[in-house]
Amino acid sequence: MFGLETTELKQLGALHTATEIQQQPWLWNRIYELVKEHRAELEAFIEQAFEHADLRIILTGAGSSAFIGNVLEGPLQESTGKSCTAIATTELISHPAHHFTNQPTLLVSFARSGDSPESLAAARLAATHCTTLYHLIITCNPKGKLASDLKNGVSHVFLLPPEADDKSLAMTGSFTGMLLSGLLICRIHELTGLAPALQQLCNYGTAILSDYYQALQKIATLDFDRAVFLGSGPMKAIANESELKVQELTDGKIICKFDSFLGFRHGPRAVVHPNTLLIYLFSNNPYVNQYETDLVTAINNGEKGICRIGIEETAPDTRPLDLHIQLAKDASHLEEVFLCICAVLPAQLIAFFKSIQLGLEPDNPSKNQAITRVVKGVTIYPYYQSASINETH
Repeated sequence: MFGLETTELKQLGALHTATEIQQQPWLWNRIYELVKEHRAELEAFIEQAFEHADLRIILTGAGSSAFIGNVLEGPLQESTGKSCTAIATTELISHPAHHFTNQPTLLVSFARSGDSPESLAAARLAATHCTTLYHLIITCNPKGKLASDLKNGVSHVFLLPPEADDKSLAMTGSFTGMLLSGLLICRIHELTGLAPALQQLCNYGTAILSDYYQALQKIATLDFDRAVFLGSGPMKAIANESELKVQELTDGKIICKFDSFLGFRHGPRAVVHPNTLLIYLFSNNPYVNQYETDLVTAINNGEKGICRIGIEETAPDTRPLDLHIQLAKDASHLEEVFLCICAVLPAQLIAFFKSIQLGLEPDNPSKNQAITRVVKGVTIYPYYQSASINETH
């Protein structure tokens, strides 16, 4: 895999991460088939929730699982016509009264392990604040407490294939797998019609992993100590996941930042210096692309960093880039939210190769255990509503 023998990957402490990155296109196909197998029960659950005209959808999780909701928030609101908000469990448990209402609510929880204290607490708080609650749990772990302990509201658990339950510390296949699952389930009535998009997604993912890994491996050897990922709309959340992946797998030795193309102009651009790696996650929406191209041009006229990578579906290879990852060989157009799923793969590869180059073990790069596969040290306190400012006067 990626030019390394299995024995070498084992010695490097990298076998699990390499396998979990490499098998993602296969995993996406398997997830589609699994959703299709459970279509009847998923349709019944979604129909029951969607009967409420004022249904509110909350997409939640922690860390990478929260970013899944950030990707899906806009596209699902557009496709379902329902109010859809992404709120991390870490926000829900500290300020539940700010987020939960008496509206009928579909809480969609994304959780690799299902054992995060925040995920469990958020589910319980939702049950106490929402009169009508539907809970869709999308998880990789059949033994997780979130899936097994849930007793409040109307709930449904969708369990991903065993291969999605990453053995390595960083989420790779679990992230893209749960992202695809959430997208397909919330659009379950369109499932058959989404098959061509799924196949195109798998083709793009395979192309990145087979055609570009050597170029990304070479870039990982460059002497950069910062990395900036930019994306627009749902792709901004992929930029967020991308920067986290590089930061996690390098044990914080590479400091990363993410932003939108337009937002980057408003101060954050100051972070770019000669040892900065710049990664542009381009939209395939021509309207959005205009704003993105303008920023790339502006950066090219100033501090450019050490290397610039562009990831896009199809466009003339005229941008000032050091590596241009073009996914389509023709004039194909994949729905933007599907494109987001494969757009994270280059960052996974950069993170993987940089981790090895730094002498770390990609499967467990955190030398001082600052980060762990399942978060530790979180105490969940009993919730009570304190008096408001108005009540104290």
